[in-house]
Amino acid sequence: MDKDSIFIPGDIICPADNNYISGNGTVTRKNTIYASIAGKCNFQKIEDGKTVVEIRLKNSHNQNIVPTIDCLVAARITNVNPRFCKCAIISVDDVLLPESFRGLIRKEDARATEKDKVELYKSFRPGDIILARVLSLGDAQAYLLTTAENELGVVSATSESGETMIPISWCEMQCPKTLAKENRKVARVHKDYIINSLVTEAE
Repeated sequence: MDKDSIFIPGDIICPADNNYISGNGTVTRKNTIYASIAGKCNFQKIEDGKTVVEIRLKNSHNQNIVPTIDCLVAARITNVNPRFCKCAIISVDDVLLPESFRGLIRKEDARATEKDKVELYKSFRPGDIILARVLSLGDAQAYLLTTAENELGVVSATSESGETMIPISWCEMQCPKTLAKENRKVARVHKDYIINSLVTEAE
């Protein structure tokens, strides 16, 4: 448990037990506390001896950070149509940006296989948090992004009932409250992106 590390949505922080409880910017799943936003971890003691775990946004003032080719970014989907998705890039590598950059995911860059069968509305929805890689600086100053790798795709999504959904396969997420399933291009279950227990809890 490294207090100086930068966490992204889905990263494991520590066990949720009698000593540690979830605070702002975190979520508890299966007795484990995970980051729900990108930022730095903070531990705060409270009166009963417990420690509140929260994620605080990393201070990136005075840093001229911009996305570069092949870097990893986190972004929030803002619009989806049959040809492309628009998104707001909110972090570059491990640094949260003070202002977002515009990003674009074309239909052919959403998946690595069966590109002609991709339906973007079954891969992303507005509000989803994704991990993507920068392909190039495209037209209209929007960065062209790709999620055509197993490790890339949706890492956090909210159901219609307002619950944080749980990945249950490579292409579906489920609301833990209503059990409704929704299609997504889910990022690979990997310790650097999504923790395995987030999936197995739904089984």
